[in-house]
Amino acid sequence: MAPIAVGDTLPDGTLSHFDSNNALQHVSIHSLAAGKKVTIIDVPGASTPTCNLKQVPGFIDLASEFRNKGIDQFVCIIVNDPFVVKAWGKTYPNNDFVLLLADGSAKYTHALGWELDLSEKGLGIRSRRFSLLVDDLVVKVAHIEQGGEFSVSSAEDMFKAL
Repeated sequence: MAPIAVGDTLPDGTLSHFDSNNALQHVSIHSLAAGKKVTIIDVPGASTPTCNLKQVPGFIDLASEFRNKGIDQFVCIIVNDPFVVKAWGKTYPNNDFVLLLADGSAKYTHALGWELDLSEKGLGIRSRRFSLLVDDLVVKVAHIEQGGEFSVSSAEDMFKAL
């Protein structure tokens, strides 16, 4: 299967998160993105240094600017279980923009074609780091990192592409 690219329709899939009442929720990515302008990032894992210190905080810090540019929803997909994602989310107490969603078995990441096998490093299947701009389920911008790089998928890079 070819990785998702500009012009492709975002595949549907179910991801999970804990809501504000601490109830586990399962959501369809199409329910979040249909008819909306959405930015999606996928990170290799919660609490990994680049994701934790650079990528996610960048989008949180620029939340109001993204909203002013017409972004309706921001989604961060993490190849971890929802309990890990919930705990990681608590490290961002001022986050009211980025919806952190668990892809525990990397099924959705696989559907996007961007899984990364880090088994030799003891991390199992993860995701390549990337950011997408999706408008009504169609990919308009795709910034895909190679290896462990962080050179094209930052909040600043996505903001420039809007």
